[in-house]
Amino acid sequence: MNALLTLAVDLFGAAAPVAFLVFLRIGAAMALLPGLGHVAVPVRVRLCLTIALTAIVAPAVAPALAPLDPTPGLVIRCLATETLAGLSLGLMLRLLVIALEIAGAIAAQSTSLSQLFGAGGEPMPAMSHLFVFAGLALAMMSGLHVRIAGALILSYDAIPPAVFLPAAAIRDWSVSHIGSAFALGFSLAAPFVVAGLVYNVALGAINRAMPQLMVSFVGAPAMTAGALLLLLLAAPAGLAIWLAALGGVLSDPFGAAP
Repeated sequence: MNALLTLAVDLFGAAAPVAFLVFLRIGAAMALLPGLGHVAVPVRVRLCLTIALTAIVAPAVAPALAPLDPTPGLVIRCLATETLAGLSLGLMLRLLVIALEIAGAIAAQSTSLSQLFGAGGEPMPAMSHLFVFAGLALAMMSGLHVRIAGALILSYDAIPPAVFLPAAAIRDWSVSHIGSAFALGFSLAAPFVVAGLVYNVALGAINRAMPQLMVSFVGAPAMTAGALLLLLLAAPAGLAIWLAALGGVLSDPFGAAP
C-alpha cells in the first residue's frame, strides 16, 4: 500500500505543473467560451467543466509543457501568457455568438419588433435571444465540447506556452474576426432587411395611392405576421450557415476568420 501511495504521489506530483499551466489557459477561455461559459451556466458547473477539459487537454499537450522548468519566475510569467492566450481563444469564439446577437438586433429593427425584449440575460430583442439559444443548442448537439477541446489543443501550436502574444498577431486576428462577425451577423439578417425594405416601399406607395386609408393600422399586424413567417423560413438556413462558420473557427482558431 505504501508503495502504491508513493507511486501515485510521484505520478501526480510530476503532472501537477503541466495541469496547472493548462488550467490557466482553459480557465481564462472558459470565461468567454460559447455555451460552456455562458452566463446562465452556474459557476460551480463551469469550474467542473474547466477541470474536465484540463484532464482531457493536459495529456495531449504534455510534451510541449514538459521541458518547462516550474520555477517561480516561470509561473508568474505563465500567469500572464496563458491567461492572455485563453482569453484570446475565448473571445474569438465568443464573437460568433455576438454575430447571432447582431443578426437578431438587425432583424428585429427591420421588422419593427425591436421593442420586444426577451426575459433574462442581457437586454436584447426577442429575436436575438432566439437566435443565440437556438445556435448554442445546435452547437452543443453537434459536439461543441469535443470541438472546443480540439481547439484548445491546437492553440498550443499557434501560441506556445510561456510566450507572449505578438502585438501584430493580436491586431490581425482581432480585425479579421471582428469584421467577420459583423459580416456574418448582417448576412444572417439580410432576408429581414430586404423584406422590411420591400414592405415599407409598398406601404408608402399604398399610402400615396389611398391617403384616406390608415395604413399603419393595417400594416403593423401584417408586418408582425410576415416577420414571424420569415423567421420560421429563414432561421434554419441561417443557423446552418452560422454552425458552419463556428466549425471553421474551431478547426483553425488562430487562422483566418471564416
